[in-house]
Amino acid sequence: MSDTPAYRIEDLAHLSGATVRTIRAYQDRGLLPRPERRGRANIYTDSHLARLRQVADLLDRGYGLASIKELLEAYDSGRGLGGILGLVAEVDGPWTDEEAVRISRAELDARFGGIPDEAAVAEAVELGVLEPVPGDEGSFLVPSPQELAVAAELHASGVPLSAISGHLRELRGQVEHIAARFLEFTTEHVFARYLQGPHRPTEADASEAASLVRRLRPLAQQTVDAELARAMRLLAVRQLRQHLDTGERPAGRSESRSVAVPEETMRAVEELVGAERVAEFFALAAEREVRARKLDALTSSERPPVDLGEGG
Repeated sequence: MSDTPAYRIEDLAHLSGATVRTIRAYQDRGLLPRPERRGRANIYTDSHLARLRQVADLLDRGYGLASIKELLEAYDSGRGLGGILGLVAEVDGPWTDEEAVRISRAELDARFGGIPDEAAVAEAVELGVLEPVPGDEGSFLVPSPQELAVAAELHASGVPLSAISGHLRELRGQVEHIAARFLEFTTEHVFARYLQGPHRPTEADASEAASLVRRLRPLAQQTVDAELARAMRLLAVRQLRQHLDTGERPAGRSESRSVAVPEETMRAVEELVGAERVAEFFALAAEREVRARKLDALTSSERPPVDLGEGG
């Protein structure tokens, strides 16, 4: 007598989480082998259970039933499914080190001024900044705590929540464009050799492609970080120059004047103190020069000679 576990279709449905109807449909479509007939009963084994779990996993990853059938046929013919599933898992894996956190509605309100704002919460849920927790109306899941922290800091600085969400929508569209271009670029120059041709990638091809994804994944973040830093520096300096050239009055100052700063001088100051402290440097340098000239004027003005006495 075989020690292999034997299941009736109801048992298989219970263990796999699929319905009896789904199991029969998979059999009809060739996704699941037919059961063994023992007397008047259809008997399923652990191999059927494993196949159902494979199908469920591929469905969760976004594959259609037709594609799943091709993958499983490749696996059954010995071409291997492990490498392909490894590639899929690598692509589907997290592209950030952030971990989602749970936050109560009371904590959320407290972080944004203590005043409940139903419209803002609804918009945050729509944008995916917050995710409702099933069965707990008083809590939310925060997929990106950093993103929520930025929003809270901007709001504390006086930025309306509607403006923050509008900015996020605009930013998201631009970032998705950048991500699409990066994927197009890497597909064309890196992955094309795995994707082209009349046949699906072999086990070795898929494994090597998964390794490439693992290595290339941080490059997207690093490239965006470096270019964002460069752009912020460039635009911040440009904005400063506009303020200096147009005489726009800075907040808190009674007046300002137009000042033309030579390009080489601006670059020298940036190298000396950093782009973010250029304005502070000019202000302090001007203040120091004014004080020095006042001291020069005081010491050089004509005054009666001081009588130091005959012994002097």
